[in-house]
Amino acid sequence: MHPFTTAQAVAAGIPASRLRSSAYRQLAKGKYVSARRRVDALLEAEAALLGHPKDAFVCHLTAARLYRMPVPHDVHAHVAVPEPGQRRRRAGVRSHVAAPGTRVVVYRGVRVASPVDVFVQLAETLPLVEMVVQGDHLVRHHACTPEELVAACRASKEDHAGRALAAARYVRRDVDSPMETRLRMLLVLAGLPEPTVNHQLRHPDGSVRRRFDLSYPHLRLIVEYDGRQHADDPAQHDHDLERREELDRERWRILVVTAKGIYQEPERTVRRVRDALVEQGAGRPRLRTTWRQHFPGRPAAS
Repeated sequence: MHPFTTAQAVAAGIPASRLRSSAYRQLAKGKYVSARRRVDALLEAEAALLGHPKDAFVCHLTAARLYRMPVPHDVHAHVAVPEPGQRRRRAGVRSHVAAPGTRVVVYRGVRVASPVDVFVQLAETLPLVEMVVQGDHLVRHHACTPEELVAACRASKEDHAGRALAAARYVRRDVDSPMETRLRMLLVLAGLPEPTVNHQLRHPDGSVRRRFDLSYPHLRLIVEYDGRQHADDPAQHDHDLERREELDRERWRILVVTAKGIYQEPERTVRRVRDALVEQGAGRPRLRTTWRQHFPGRPAAS
């Protein structure tokens, strides 16, 4: 069942008093849905559009959540309309006027700004590194290329298109996770060479033998983010040891970085990778301080 307004319920023969029963859930003032309906991004988008013109569509963070992008939570739902006079005041809803040329698609039954347009819109609120996280996700999951993302940012009439373009230039193919993106951006913003994403070692028949999220293949250096989700898995532990031994025989060096190395000790991570690059035969890169504004570090928990 789709969400509905109080007026729609009354018109359908449902007394307003019954809406306060356990059969229904109130989503916002004057907006309800069956209690059996699961609360998720789709329901949020459908509810946001209630009371708006038919050509309205969800945008910004609401659209990003609908696309399952890894965006932060926002207490507001976001809706865009073509003309200023179509904006509606609704509790918990931010109303936007769509930039000229914004493309609208129907996704999961909801009118929504296209993925690349949503990317540009997010530049209004998200900082550079988190924008790259969103861009890497779009390229991985929504059949968009980095080049298309850059072109869309250049053509956009959104107010923050310039900030979106700056982020789009860092977006890469085949990125597996937001933490991999953050690690890559830490290294790049610190002035280190950009690591290769998803480098593959192959068997003689062409099948993939190993793949590395981030690496410097010419130096045989792997920089690996470890989320430690398998720390208590004996089978995974054994697999990791065998992998390490195999790579050691082939003279690959593995540098493991955890979340602590990104959020709490970014400077130590930068210096670890810099030193490893030098030890593997690279020239000594000149470090920049740009990374500090994006990765300030945090004190360790007491």
